[in-house]
This record gives sequence, C-alpha cells and structure tokens, in this order.
Amino acid sequence: MAKQSSLFNFFTKSPPPVSKPKQSSSPAEADLPSSVERSNSSPKEEARQSQSNQQQPSKNTKVKQSKTASGGFQKLFGDKAATTENSSKCSFVAGALVWAKLEGHPWWPCMVVPQPLTGQQMRGKGRDQRIHVHFFDEPPTRGWVSTKYIREYQGSDSSDVKPGGVFFSSKPVVRHAMELADKSFFDSPEKRLKMPVCRDPSDEEEEDEEEEEMELDKSTVSDEEVSDMDEKKSKEVKLPKVSRCSSRSSAEQGGKPKRRRIIVASDSDGSDEEFKPEQAASTSEEEEEEATMSSEEEEKESSQQSEADSPMKPVKRKRPADKSVSKKAKTPATPSAGPKRAPKTITADAKTRLSAFSAPDSFESQANGSGPAGGATTWDHEKLEWLQDGRRKDGKRRRQSEDDYDPTTLYVPEDFLNRNTPGMRRWWQLKSGMFDTVIFYKVGKFYELYHMDAVIGVNELGLTFMKGTWAHSGFPEIGFARFSDVLVQKGYKVARVEQTETPEMMEARCKTMAKPTKFDRVVRREVCRIITRGTQTYSVLDGAPSESQSKFLLSLKEKAEDESSGRHRTYGVCFADTSVGYFHIGQFSDDRHCSRLRTLIAHFPPAEVLFEKSNPSAETRKILKASLSSALQEGLNAGTQFWDAQKTLKTLSEENYFEEAAGDGFLPALLRRMTSESDSLCLSPKEGYELALSALGGCIFYLKKCLVDKELLSMANFEEYVPVDVELEKAAGPASFFSQTRQRMVLDGVTLANLEIFQNGSGGTEGTLLERLDSCSTPFGKRLLKQWLCAPLCNPASIRDRLDAMDDLIAAQAQAADVSELLKKLPDLERLLSKIHSIGTPLKGQDHPDSRAVLYEEVTYSKRKIADFLSALEGFKTMQEIISAFTPATGDIRSTLLRQIVSLKTEEDGLFPDLSAELKRWETAFDHQKARTTGVITPKTGFDPEFDQALAGIKTCERDLQDYLERQKKRLGCKNMAYWGTGRNRFQMEVPNSVSERNIPEEYEVKSTKKGYKRYVTKESERLFSELQGFEEKRDAALKDCMRRLFYNFDKNYRDWRTAVECMAVLDVLLALSRYSLGGDGPMARPQVVLPEDNDRSTPFINLTGSRHPCVTKTFFGDDFIPNDIFIGCPGNSEGDEVEGRASCVLVTGPNMGGKSTLMRQCGLVIILAQLGCYVPAESLCFTPVDRVFTRLGASDRIMAGESTFYVELSETASILHHATRHSLVLLDELGRGTATYDGTAIASAVVKELADKICCRTLFSTHYHSLVEDYANNATVRLGHMACMVENECEDPSQETITFLYKFITGACPKSYGFNAARLANLPEEVIQSGHRKAREFERSTISLRLFRKLCQFAEDAAPDNARFTSLVQLLNTL
Repeated sequence: MAKQSSLFNFFTKSPPPVSKPKQSSSPAEADLPSSVERSNSSPKEEARQSQSNQQQPSKNTKVKQSKTASGGFQKLFGDKAATTENSSKCSFVAGALVWAKLEGHPWWPCMVVPQPLTGQQMRGKGRDQRIHVHFFDEPPTRGWVSTKYIREYQGSDSSDVKPGGVFFSSKPVVRHAMELADKSFFDSPEKRLKMPVCRDPSDEEEEDEEEEEMELDKSTVSDEEVSDMDEKKSKEVKLPKVSRCSSRSSAEQGGKPKRRRIIVASDSDGSDEEFKPEQAASTSEEEEEEATMSSEEEEKESSQQSEADSPMKPVKRKRPADKSVSKKAKTPATPSAGPKRAPKTITADAKTRLSAFSAPDSFESQANGSGPAGGATTWDHEKLEWLQDGRRKDGKRRRQSEDDYDPTTLYVPEDFLNRNTPGMRRWWQLKSGMFDTVIFYKVGKFYELYHMDAVIGVNELGLTFMKGTWAHSGFPEIGFARFSDVLVQKGYKVARVEQTETPEMMEARCKTMAKPTKFDRVVRREVCRIITRGTQTYSVLDGAPSESQSKFLLSLKEKAEDESSGRHRTYGVCFADTSVGYFHIGQFSDDRHCSRLRTLIAHFPPAEVLFEKSNPSAETRKILKASLSSALQEGLNAGTQFWDAQKTLKTLSEENYFEEAAGDGFLPALLRRMTSESDSLCLSPKEGYELALSALGGCIFYLKKCLVDKELLSMANFEEYVPVDVELEKAAGPASFFSQTRQRMVLDGVTLANLEIFQNGSGGTEGTLLERLDSCSTPFGKRLLKQWLCAPLCNPASIRDRLDAMDDLIAAQAQAADVSELLKKLPDLERLLSKIHSIGTPLKGQDHPDSRAVLYEEVTYSKRKIADFLSALEGFKTMQEIISAFTPATGDIRSTLLRQIVSLKTEEDGLFPDLSAELKRWETAFDHQKARTTGVITPKTGFDPEFDQALAGIKTCERDLQDYLERQKKRLGCKNMAYWGTGRNRFQMEVPNSVSERNIPEEYEVKSTKKGYKRYVTKESERLFSELQGFEEKRDAALKDCMRRLFYNFDKNYRDWRTAVECMAVLDVLLALSRYSLGGDGPMARPQVVLPEDNDRSTPFINLTGSRHPCVTKTFFGDDFIPNDIFIGCPGNSEGDEVEGRASCVLVTGPNMGGKSTLMRQCGLVIILAQLGCYVPAESLCFTPVDRVFTRLGASDRIMAGESTFYVELSETASILHHATRHSLVLLDELGRGTATYDGTAIASAVVKELADKICCRTLFSTHYHSLVEDYANNATVRLGHMACMVENECEDPSQETITFLYKFITGACPKSYGFNAARLANLPEEVIQSGHRKAREFERSTISLRLFRKLCQFAEDAAPDNARFTSLVQLLNTL
C-alpha cells in the first residue's frame, strides 16, 4: 500500500521560509480532515521549490537522521547552553508563552521551543525571520511562525481575549488551548520546557535530508469523504503502527544510504503496485516492501527504457516520512484547529494548485494559464505527429479523409506503446478503442485523467494539471458521481476503468506464466462502464438523478418506399428509458413531412440517437439535425454494430437475457409476436417488423458496449410503439373510433411547441401547461403526467371517469391532503426498482468487470445500496398507509379508475397488490439499522437458506467438538482440559502437566506448550475442525453474496412492486389535476363530452362560454384575464340564425395585438385540458371529442434545416390538409404572410375553402386579409368573428388615434387592422409612421376604386339589380 501523506503533513511542522509571505489557503481548504485518508503524498514540495536560497543539507548526510534527532532532543531537554544561545538572538526566550498566528487562521496560544532536531530557535532574517513554537493542542504540534505574528501571552483573562479583543475566539478548540496554556502560565520557562512537546521529525525536515523530487498529488476531497467518520476512526487507530515501522526501518538502514523507489497509490506511471483498499489503514512499510520488491528489477529496467521517449516519465519518490504526524493532524474538522496545520510559507503556485483541488461549486475552465509554467503550454501528446488532426488514423488505419473513417477509434503505433510504462501502455490501448470517450482511469484510490482527457477535465470540471510536461489531472474515487455527471450532461461519454485485481492476484498470475514481461507485471484494468447521456442508470457509483423526467435512447432504421403508393418512408424505432429499464419498439410508415417521426421525437425527446451509417434519408437527417440539435447522434456500422433483425433475434436467444423473466429463457410476449409464426425457434422476423427488430439490435449493441445490456434487458419491459394516428386510420367510423378506450388524441411536435405545452418559446418551462398542472409529489407521477399530456383521452366514457375522480377527490379534501403529504415522502421508486434489479440480477455475475473491480469506497457504496433498498421498503409501507387512508371513503367513490387504484386486488375492482405479507417478511429479514450503519446485511434465521445451512453446519461441528472434549476429559480424568487457540490454531486441547505422560494416548500430537501446560491435537479433532472451517467458508461466501441474493429475492416480485408504483403514479396525477380543478382563478367548469353520431348530419362542435387561458391568469398590464365565448359548429347563445351557427370555420379578424393568437391558443389548451379529464377555466364547455389538434401559429424559419419562414408555414399547412378529419381542431394564424400579398391571399383563400367545404373540421382561422373576409362574408360554412377594440379620434393623422383593446371575441368582421397603432407602440419614428400612413391612404384609395369599378361593371351587366347591390355601391362611393 502506498504511504498516506496528507495536506496536514505539509501544514503541521516547520515549513521553510519564502521571500514574501502570501495569503494562506482558506481554513476550509487547510483543514481538510479527510485528506489524511488519501493515499497520495502531500504537495509540500511545491512550497519547497520556491526556496532556492534556503540552505539544504547534503544528500550524504542522510544517514545522520537518528543521531541528529537524538542530538536535537538532547539540546532541547538537556543542553541548556544551546537554548540560551538561540534565545539570545530573540526577544522571546525558550519556554516563553506567546500568541502565534498562521495566516487565514485565528490566534493560537503557543510556547517558544527550540527545533527538536537542530536545536535552532530562530531562522531567516529581516521580514523572513521565523520563530519555532509549540502549539497547545491535544496531541501537541509545532511549526515555524513569522515573528511579526508573535505576541506575548498574558493569560485567558486579559482584555485582549475578551469579546472585541484582538485574540478573542469563541471556538472551543482555541478556548481549550488557552486552558492548557493557563496551566503552565505561572511555571518557569525551564519547567515548561520539560512538558511533553511534539518530537516527531516533520516531512519537511526529512526532505532536507533526502532531496528527492515528488510530483504534486491530488487533494480533492468531496463532502461525502469528509463525513465518513467510521473510516476516519479506524485509520486513527492504525496509523501510529505505520509510523513506528517507518522510524524503525529508517534506523535500521545504518550508515549506507539506500535509495529505493516506493510505489505510491496515485503513482501515475502505471506501476504494477497499486493501492489495496483492504489494507488501506494498516499496511506497514515492510508489508509494502514485500509487495514491491518482486517487481523492482523489472520496474528499473522499464523506467530506464522509457524515460527518454514516454510522455509519462517515471517520477522518483522519496521514502515516506514517519506517519505519526497523520495521527496528530487528525483532530476535528474545525477551521480554528488550523494554526498548527495551515501553511505559513506555501508558495503562490502551490496555493493555487491546492485551492483548485477542492471540488468547485461551479465548474469553470482553468485550462488557460495552467500547466507547468502557468502559461500557454504545449503538452507532450500535442507533439505526437500521429495524433494530430488531419494525420490521425482509426483503429483499422483508415485516414480521416476516407469515407469509412471511424472517429471512435484511434491507431496507436506499436513502437510508441512499447516505449510507455505498463500502466500508461494500457491506457493508450483503451484509448485506441474509444477515442471519443473520456477515460477515468483508476490508479489506487484515484481516478486519473491523462493527455487529451486531462485537458477536458481541467476545462470542464475545474480540475488542476499535475506537474510535468504531459497533461495529467484527477480526483478521488468518491468524487466520481459528481464529475462524471457534469461531463455526461455536457455531452461527453465517460468510461470508468477499474483495477480488477490486487497486487497479490497479479503476482499469482505472473507465477503461472513461463516468462512474464514487464507489461504482465501490472495490475489488470478493465472498462467497467461507459456512461452517455442516453444510457444513464444512476447506479450507486453514479449518484442521484438531477431531474425527474425521462431521457430516451432512440435507435432508428429507415426504409424508402415507392412514391406511387402514397407512402414515402417506413421507420423502425426502438427507444429506451435506461433509468427505469423500459423499451418501446415499433415500425410505421410516414408521409413526406415525416409527421409521425416528428411526433415521436416530441413525445419522447431523445437524449441520444443511434442510426445506421448511410441509412437515414436526407430528409430524416435534416429532421435529426434541426429538431435534435442538442442530442448526441452516433452512426453505427451496418451489420457489425447496427444488427439486422436476424442477428438481433439470434443474439437474444444466445445471451439468455430473459432466463429469469420468461422462466424458460424464451422471448417476452411482445418480441415473440414480432417473429415469424412458422419459425418455432423465433429466429426469423415477422413481416412488418424487420426494421423494428433491427432498431432493437442497434440499441442492444450500444447497451452492450456500455456494459448495461444484461441488467436492463433482463427486466423484460417491452411495449409496442404504435403512432397515435394509426388507430385513427384503422377505425371504421367516428363512433367506433371514440368508443375505444385505448384511443388517444394526437398532439404532434408542431402543436406541442406552438401551444407551449412543455416548453415556452425561449426553451424554458415558465408559462407552459405542464408547469401549470404539475403539482405532482413524486418523480414517477411527474413522468406520467407528461405522458398523459402527450396523448389526452378520446373516449367520452374514460374522460367522464377521470372527471368523476376529480369530483371524488374534491369531495374528500381531508383524505386528499393527507395522501398528498404521504406521497411527498415517496422516493423515485420506479428508478429504485431498476437499481435493485441491476444489483440483484445473477446475469451480471462474474463475467461482468464490475464484479471484479477493486473499490476503495466499497463500504460507502454498500451503505448506499442498503439505503436505497430500505428507502424502497419504506416507500412501499407508505403506499399501504395511502391505501388505508382511502379505505373509509371507498364506498363513496364513483370513479372506477380511482376505486381501482386505491383498492387491493383482493377487493372488487381493485388493482393495488397486497404487499403486507411481503413487507412483513422483509421487515424481519435482517437488522435494518445495523445494515444501514455497517453496510453489511446479516440475514436472520429462515430468510437465506444458504446462510442458514452454513450456520447450522457450524453449530453441529462446534457441538461435536465440545462432545469430543468431554469424552477426552473422562478418558484422561482431567476436568481442567479446555480448547485453546485462535484462527487456524483453534481447538488445541490444553492439558496441564499434572496429568501423567503415561495417561496421554498415543494419537495425541503435541502442537505447542506453555508453562505448566501442553497443547495437543488428534486426527479426530483436526477432522472436526476442518469440517468447521469448511462451513465457516460457506457462511462467509453466503454473507458476501447475501446482499445480491436478497435484492434478487426482492426483485422476484417485480411485477407487484411495479403495479403498486403505477397505481401511485396515477393517484398522484389525479391529485395534481384535482388541485388545478379546485384552485383555478375564476370559475372552473366540468366539461360535457358528447359522443358524435355516425352520420354526416351530426356536426362536430365546441360550445365554450366564459373561457380563460389555462396558463395566463393576468394580462400583461396586470388586469384580470377577460373571458371569451367560442362557438364552432353550433349557434351558441346569442345567435338566432341556425344555419350560420352551424359553420365549422370561424374567420378571426381584429387589430394587431388585439388577442387573436391568445384566443386560438386558449381554445386549443382548454380542449386538451377537457380531454385530459380535468376541469377547465370556463363557465361551461360542451363539445364532441377532438381526434387531433393542428396548429399553424407564429412565424419562424428553420435555418438548420434550410427552410424559409413561408416554407415552414406551408409545410405545417400541408400536414393539416393531409391528416385533418371532420373531428380535428385546426388553429391557423395569419397564413400567407410570408409571401406577396396576392399570393398569400390566394393561398389563404384556397385553404379556407378546403377546410370549410371539404374537410369540414372545426377551425379558427385568423387573418389580416380583409378581402378574404369579404369573399366569405355570405358563406354558410364560414362565420366571421373579431377581437373588439375601441377607436377614438380616428382621422387623417394616425398620431391622434387612441385604440383601446377590449380583448373580447364578438361576431362580425373588424374593418381595419390598425397596424399604425402597433407601430406607434413599438416606438417607430414619427416621420416614418406619417409617411407610411400617407402611402396607406393611397393604397386604400386605389383598392376601393378598383372594387368600385368592378361593382359598377356588375351593376351594369345585371338586368335586374336588387336594392342590396345598390346599397353596397353607394357605401363604396361614400367611402371613396
């Protein structure tokens, strides 16, 4: 094991002087108690480098240590002359009590003492003069302090110590130090010098004698490590033993200087000796020597060979100092404990490095100015010609310019590999296979980042470069969760590489080899996990998820279709939520605009997309580039990586993923349905599922590469993905369509964006429908609400049932409030179940590298696993309380849905599984509190058969041994016989010498003796003991695997646990909807849903009165939102004309900024809310179900896809005209504004005609084309409406007009758009407005003249003119 030096070793004793004292590290940095636990050496050599003027002892005086030390102590405690001589140069004599201050820390009571090794009391001159002091503390420490920070100590009752005084401190450690100083306050200096003081030579003093360079090791520590008190205590006990060994070995060296390389845990040269966690606290120097010496010769050779060429040169390590310092530094982590630890003389460079090693709160780039010289640095890896951009080759030696170049691999020349040290060679080998991945390379207790990865670590994580010409940074193992998550969220792939054998295992492996090379003599390291944004599973090493919503991994395969068939392309998709282990697989045809693919991407936004190289069409690639610009996208090689359907099915059958889930290892039901019925082996795909299974193959390959395939696939959670509108096409008619309970409303990606259901225009959630509704208490409830919003109900019976649930929950407010509080206690059980399955699955056994990984923080991870497990158990207990809370009210519940989820399966209509027996079994399975604190599960009797069997065997053997002893007592006639021994020497029969030798049977064999006794064994006792040991080994093995087996047993009831979670998710969403229904601003109405009839005369309608926007409660100016009535396809309340009232299309006009777009969004959102099964913000709502909401709102281009504003408008309009049915709701806002007025008017007119006359769907069509309004003024299928406004001072001068928006939707057309009012509000220059107004009058005159001419022509041609035409003609003349 490598020696554990710490920051404290550096801070504690006799730091050397510097030219200028700089600001010290903050107390938080200096007092890192857990730094003592780190296995790296302290960074004191950084301070030492700046002191070139300091006199250093010769290397040849190294052997004088013990003599010098004894001489120093003699001077301190015996030779008064030396003391007097030193003290004469100082204003404070030896033994004087003083206050001393280290920068960044409080004043501390001290005593002036000579340095124990040299007897020196003062050092330096002028401003650099320092005095050696003893800090009062338990245990005591010492150090050099600048004389300008020394003051006379006058007792704890002096005025300066009182509040407001310069020495005042409320910290308990300082108060205690004052008490210690007060005890010796009245003693003479000579008597004080006899009190126990710190005698240990500091690291700094040993450095003066050894002068060996060390690299700066990391000292980053996370809060979790600081708080791990159990490990600290164990190390406190064992560290003194290490220090004694070090002292003894140094004394035994004699007069011959012995230079020996000690391999340290963070020794980044990839040495063969690595940190051994199981010996972390107790390995002595001799033990380390044994582990190191076997490969010492090989190491020396390799270091000589590679020193010149390797970018990672071996660094000489000094022999670690006496480790008793570590013990003394181990005091509670309070900043006030710092004076004896804080560095007085750290150089600026060292302080910068140290401060950077503390994990930053916000990660910012430190790359600029980092590096050996602190300026712009050219690292060694940047000098490698074959690594430079443009000259790189992939793993198959293809150049970057070649089409099939693979950027994920790298060709590393063999001669370069052989020049590297063994550890670094392994790193390059791994990097060559995953060049696009950041490797966290385990070395001892630390994850190291090398070369280009180190640069990323410094840029993105705020780490600091190590000393040297090659880029190198790192952090402790416990920080993996934090640092990996930051990189993954930024779009990087992270590979966790672990040591998968100990040095002993490595030695044993080498012994089995004929001629092991230096590359064999390195501990084996393997990739244990690759984490990407789409494959996060949040294991115990990864930490907790930062958000509750799902992130999907999407695998996509496309096939071009014949244009003449009307279908343009077919997609096979597989998307998975790896955090819960759900897979969705499907295959569907799509139109030219890829509407279904866009909808899929909107409903299940992928964080990562996989596709077959050269497979997706240009249109699909355009969508992926434009819609998923933030998602990671990776092309896989056809056949070898992105498998076809046959290879996918073959792999599924060979790997036995579903052995546990399906019982016989066969495919799950869904996958079996996708295979050919004629193939009993399920190795051939069914027609229509080839692309879907191929997409699944690409997904499995990628999960396999990330080493999570077995834990996810073995859950067998597969669902078929069928696009929502596919059911619509299959339905025979509207009645049969809407009567299907599984049918859902279609909300495509455009509609979700335009109505701001999940995201607002700026990409946030403020003001969205999801934010307004989401008061869910649980993460799985939040995920379900999003799924419900993606696809609201269409079946009136289902909608009414949810509305009944709203009424039931509103009526039972007391229970609802209690249940909401209980739900808040639930953890993310959906993800916890996936975690428990992952830990418990036997598939992830010995063949997975993680099972072999040597983890330093194993106990911490075990505690996390147990905490997660117990958290899940507590969650399910809370669920039972929730069910119990609803039990009294079950009889009053009208809603079938609510009754199902809050009733047990044993009751009528109940769906919630009865978990009481299972939970009771787990309650008594093991001691929960003990497991939580120790990280070890010891099962109670009757729970784990293997463990019980081993315990029973042990008891039997112990009883047999006791019976055997009783028989021997009778045989020898000696009642004092007893067993003696420990470990493997147990059960030796101890017989007193008083028993005659003649009475001892022949089979008795003497094993050991002590005064007055002899100890014997017999073949029988050895046989029984051997049996006992066998059972003990079985018990230990059972205990070791106990946690996995317990989790596996828990996971056997996965279906029940999952059903319970699903019930609670539904309840959570219903409660959230009921809170919205109850707490809306203003009246909330229960929607009335009417099933349409299967005949052409029944017109779909919306009768909405007093409606308000669901997400906007106040206007921009702070006034109350003005409610509006919307009648489409029905006469409404105020109209008598039955024919006009039946119009399915409403043309909406009104002034700019008058509220037209808000009205249209409001209508769409209210309908979505109603079909969600929620109360709506209105006075009343009656309507027939909507099968799909279409929107064409706002104006925007898609630059990334190369689409202009007008093209986007027309694409969205085309999708509406292709897919809309009579039961759709279409919201079209100002179509045609992206082109010339005449073109825009013509297109808008044609679209209105198509929607009103042919499709006959409910439409709100807003426009500023007033000629369009005139064209449809007398059309029975179109009705006119406008947003009212009040105009004052309407005259020639537009600056005099005052327009008041009334935000009220009324019938009729608006005469003008009042665009100049918007121009004035936008603060256009007045002269521009006036000029524009003059031009507008000219346009208006010419337009009216043209229309007048047309009317006169019609009037002249008509033989029998009527009064209506004459009247309109007169009106035009008056207007002109």
